[in-house]
Amino acid sequence: MSERVLPGRVAGLVTLAAADSLWAGLTAGSAVPMTCAVFTRFSPDAKPGLYIMLGTCVVKLVRSADGQLSVPETEVRRAAAAVNAVETDALDLVRIGPFRGVPEQTCTGGTLRRWRQRISRELQEPHSSGRSARHKPRPAALSHLAGIDWRQMLVEQPRGRTERTWWLPRAVVRLLDAAEYTEAQWLHTTQCQPSTPVTEQPSHPREPLGSRGRPTTGADGPGIQPRPYSGELKGQLYSVVSRKPGMSRTVAGWACAVCRTASAAVLDHCHEHGYIRAPVCPSCNTLERPDHLYDNDIRVAGRYTRLFDTETADWLRHWHRCPGCRTRTTLPLPHLAAWTAHTASRTLRPTHPGARGRKPCGVLRVAWTGSQNTPRSCLLTVSVDFCPSGEHRVLAQILYREAADRFRTWLAEIAPDVAAEAGPDRLDGLPAESRPVIADANGDDLALF
Repeated sequence: MSERVLPGRVAGLVTLAAADSLWAGLTAGSAVPMTCAVFTRFSPDAKPGLYIMLGTCVVKLVRSADGQLSVPETEVRRAAAAVNAVETDALDLVRIGPFRGVPEQTCTGGTLRRWRQRISRELQEPHSSGRSARHKPRPAALSHLAGIDWRQMLVEQPRGRTERTWWLPRAVVRLLDAAEYTEAQWLHTTQCQPSTPVTEQPSHPREPLGSRGRPTTGADGPGIQPRPYSGELKGQLYSVVSRKPGMSRTVAGWACAVCRTASAAVLDHCHEHGYIRAPVCPSCNTLERPDHLYDNDIRVAGRYTRLFDTETADWLRHWHRCPGCRTRTTLPLPHLAAWTAHTASRTLRPTHPGARGRKPCGVLRVAWTGSQNTPRSCLLTVSVDFCPSGEHRVLAQILYREAADRFRTWLAEIAPDVAAEAGPDRLDGLPAESRPVIADANGDDLALF
């Protein structure tokens, strides 16, 4: 069957208006809402050259024989295919702002640079009012980000009486982070080229995103890639390393130690023992962070399915980069509490009939009294909020010591290689001076450590 003739196509190039029509048709069924008119409303801020970010692909504008600006049709189709492969979970959200203490950023150096701050700044404009802002006209430079209509997915949550926070699905955040990195690397490699459109059509896309929103390996990625993390900061204290000059630039040079594809941005560290685990990207750092309701009370969100079910070995290996957790064969108290509620107490959670069979009851939550430094008196309470029938409350109360013992047994079964590297006899990576432990009035409670 012959290919349908696309109006505006000449020698593999399509006009900007035709490219808009093609893009809208190809991405109509995408899980990530995409904007139209991405080609006729591109921002000329980024130089050298004129280009358009479509997801994680850089599509360069070329000048056809008749002098009109055009884009390669194959590049548009390839970018659409990469975007259509991304799957989103509307309940797996990442906070994108506002954050206090963030300096004002200019809109130069790329259309996606500091995209979180740019979204926050736009939403905080006097004429912007949450979701209604998507229906108001915007400047071309801020009309979309990498072709993504982020306003359709933006979730606004209250924080106190006057403040509000903004959230996007994790897959979209990963997509925008990858697009920002691709654009920065492309600009770096083309900074010596002239700022006028050329007749060539090379494109330097970032590796396409897989179904979970993570980049997958590809041969046509950007020329400069972050280097793998090889344990250079093993056993070092975060309080010391984080104060070293230029550390943020050093961290950005590593690939995320968890997903191993995105560029790292922060040093993930154990808040309980103070040791650095590894550099990670913002998305993995948010995924790892407990969903605190209060200081001693967390909600067991849907992301724990990845932490303790689908990607268990990777995350356990990451957490045990902390010498304190590794030698004691445990997890920090909030993580251990979440594991206890999500895994060890799974059979205790009741179910209710639903439209598609039975579903788990309410929202799982776990709280604790005391701390890991007083294991005899530390008690974990697993409960259910928002039970449809109003009958279920507390599911179980488990002592910290019992929860730690259950975790050790489970660790040996689910990740034997991680368990083999753990234990009190594994002191090779533990610094001589560790964090002081608060003395327990009962005396023998510190035997656990």
